[in-house]
Amino acid sequence: MTRTYIDSGILIAAARGNGRLSERAFAVIRDRTTREFVSSDYVKLETIPKPTYFGREAELRFYDAFFATVSVWFSFDAAHLEAGLVEACQTGIQSLDAVHIILASLSGCDELVTTEKVTSAIHRTTRIRIVSIDV
Repeated sequence: MTRTYIDSGILIAAARGNGRLSERAFAVIRDRTTREFVSSDYVKLETIPKPTYFGREAELRFYDAFFATVSVWFSFDAAHLEAGLVEACQTGIQSLDAVHIILASLSGCDELVTTEKVTSAIHRTTRIRIVSIDV
């Protein structure tokens, strides 16, 4: 079983998108036979506010359905932010991406799956394998 941390972009692409990126995102999310999912309150922070504010109920149901499949969950913790700050300063990665990397690493994930292009800063980390579906 591959332990996978799903970046917020994957969920957003699957919930809102259409086309190839959305199809790839769905393929990852639906793969429950070979993947075990890890997520966090930080992913919720990036996905839940806008559809809540704009009343996009179907999108919220989609996110809730995914979150129900997560087997390892991280709640907000100042230690995650402190470790993320160190990672971000060492690599130039955006702050919440650095926090996601820390959590994926702490939970023993095999990969962090993202929509970030391979030229994006997130790929600088050496803590965990970053897999982009934007190929």
